[in-house]
Amino acid sequence: MDEVLETKDQVIKAAIDLFSTKGFNGTSIRAIANAMGMSISNIYHYFVNKEGLMLAILQHSAERLLSRLRKVSESKMDPVARFELLIETHVRLSDEFKKESKIFFIDEDHLSPEGNEINRHIQREVLNIYLMELRTLNELGYLISRNLMVSAFNILAVINWQLRWYRPGGPLSMDDVSKEIVSFVMHGLLGSSTHKMTSSTPTKTDEER
Repeated sequence: MDEVLETKDQVIKAAIDLFSTKGFNGTSIRAIANAMGMSISNIYHYFVNKEGLMLAILQHSAERLLSRLRKVSESKMDPVARFELLIETHVRLSDEFKKESKIFFIDEDHLSPEGNEINRHIQREVLNIYLMELRTLNELGYLISRNLMVSAFNILAVINWQLRWYRPGGPLSMDDVSKEIVSFVMHGLLGSSTHKMTSSTPTKTDEER
């Protein structure tokens, strides 16, 4: 990584910490500059304004999220096992990117129309991954749900809502939460009679084998 990219990456990480704890409005460019030990003009040089920095965070995290979800979706696995792994992977990624996700669930109203369009595009990309998997399961006769779009939105709502209520260090570990969410979604979509649970023996993608 060259020096410019490394500096931008460090600024993004500092901004993630501040935005996620103090909010977008509660964080100034000066605070980010102070955290980095650099001048305000340097921050503006790299990101133009505070929203530009927020969008850089969005794109930075979205690229990693989409890359890993697509890796699962494109793997050659049994469709039911692949879908279960997709949900489990997404839950764990939402925990890994908890700070970034919190920023955009709480502060997305501060985005400009252009920023909102970028955000919606990323959300559509994630939604399309789920719709593609749901169509496959539906064609194979697994689904008991009648509306694929509603099913996809329900899955994302369950995964995203845990960002608000889950607290590390509480009575539930992330493993517990992941298993509960996977079981809830899979039984709700496929029903107990057709759901081939594989949670007890995690399945790896072809690339991971």
